[in-house]
Amino acid sequence: MSLAQELQSRSGNKCELCTSEIALVIYEVPPMSNANSDNSILVCKTCLDQIEKTEQLNADHWEILIETMWSEFSPVQVVAWRMLSRLRSEGWAADSLDILYLEDETLEWAKKTGDHEQDGTVEFHQDCNGTRLYEGDTVVLVKTLDIKGSTLSAKLGTVVKNIRLVQDNVEQIEGKVDGQTIVILTKYLRKG
Repeated sequence: MSLAQELQSRSGNKCELCTSEIALVIYEVPPMSNANSDNSILVCKTCLDQIEKTEQLNADHWEILIETMWSEFSPVQVVAWRMLSRLRSEGWAADSLDILYLEDETLEWAKKTGDHEQDGTVEFHQDCNGTRLYEGDTVVLVKTLDIKGSTLSAKLGTVVKNIRLVQDNVEQIEGKVDGQTIVILTKYLRKG
């Protein structure tokens, strides 16, 4: 039996966190060495995006954890604990964390990623108007910028195509101006 079939059978072909039956995928619970049913769960795309911090947490979506956190399967318990920890500012999540019991080994696994030390907010690259930026977007400069280390000046209204997001700094993107790759602060651009 394949891993997908095993997880579908175990979950009744539903997301093991929110019980959705739409767009299910296998999530390998980090850290893990090789995917199997002891370290993977079946989740919907909505859960996956929020787990992997590619979308903001929607507390209403996670209230179902009050029920699903009681799963008998360790990887489900681990992810439920991590998500409840990220949502601990919500009363129901804090209460659920207080009553959720995990075996020592499972709790140690849950703490390995450090997710429990962070709050539920996720920061994204945004332009000067608060519009979310994505890899490959086209942006327009809203201010004339002098390029450090160069005599080049990027003029107001310059179009920068196919931007790259600076991974460790949500206030910066990279793009080419006059054939030269430069770093631009997101507060000086708008999505084109």
